[in-house]
Amino acid sequence: MGNVLAAEASPTMPSPPIPGMPPAPPATAAGLVPGSPPATTNGAAGGIQNPGSFEDLFKKVKEIMPQPIEGCKLVVNKGLSNHFQVSHTLSLGAFSPSSYHFGTTYVGTKQISPTEAFPVMLGDIDTSGSLNAQIIHQLANRLRGKLVVQTQQTKWAVYQGELEYKGPTYTGTLTAANINPLDNSGIIVGHYLQSLTERLALGAEVLFHYGQGQRAAVLSLAGKYSTDNWIASGTVGMTACHAAYYHKGKDVQYGVEFESNFRAQESAVVFGYQVDINQANVTVKGMLDSNWTVAAVMEKRLQPLPFTFLLSAVLNHWKSQYRFGFGLMIG
Repeated sequence: MGNVLAAEASPTMPSPPIPGMPPAPPATAAGLVPGSPPATTNGAAGGIQNPGSFEDLFKKVKEIMPQPIEGCKLVVNKGLSNHFQVSHTLSLGAFSPSSYHFGTTYVGTKQISPTEAFPVMLGDIDTSGSLNAQIIHQLANRLRGKLVVQTQQTKWAVYQGELEYKGPTYTGTLTAANINPLDNSGIIVGHYLQSLTERLALGAEVLFHYGQGQRAAVLSLAGKYSTDNWIASGTVGMTACHAAYYHKGKDVQYGVEFESNFRAQESAVVFGYQVDINQANVTVKGMLDSNWTVAAVMEKRLQPLPFTFLLSAVLNHWKSQYRFGFGLMIG
């Protein structure tokens, strides 16, 4: 799971990144990715398989949403070996502050599947000294561990550890974040997701946080129904609910996401889509939300060169806000 600190206010809402600190870069060295361990092919009788991780309930919808940029962005990825890669990211903006990020990715030699190897080490640091680092390792056949450290300049922001166990038809995860025995504070989160049929999985999340003389526990229920072409998932608790629908076509993917925070009495709906124009090596992602924000990002792969050109736009006519950007990715 991501930064569990955001769950204290709304345990079923997705965890936003630390302001000014991008997520750690993906591991792409040697074509390997640091995804979860294989979802196990040794399912129970009747073909029931592992349902995947709790944090992946809304992964498909999130992937098709555009990530707009403002101003100019240059990304250079350089593979130094089959297991080690570095990246340089330079962002120049008129509204957001300019920044430079240096990222590293190491993928180990413990091969789990054709696309996965461990351990995986990710790091990203910017010119202000803010650091985002992760270590992911397959501890046993079904057990995976992850350590996450995030700092904001000279201050600790997040430090958390996670253990995930993937059984034949279920996944259990335990996460501890910002545990401080000196002031007796911290957050502990437990996730459980169980496949009931080939398509239906149900689970729960228990979040316990303590500190400043207060303690509280929040329970949320979750469910996912998946077919070959679409996935419907959701979570609901005492403070918030989150639901999403994802559909995949031949060259078009689209999805709808709904979030509601009962405490803040706020709700939002987002519709997103992704169109792949393979003949032109173009991918277009767009979205429209209930706040009347429209965004789109176009990616043009300049083959056979290892270049990708990006165009981005975000418009909100109601608030008279307009943001445009372009970028170039090398490698």
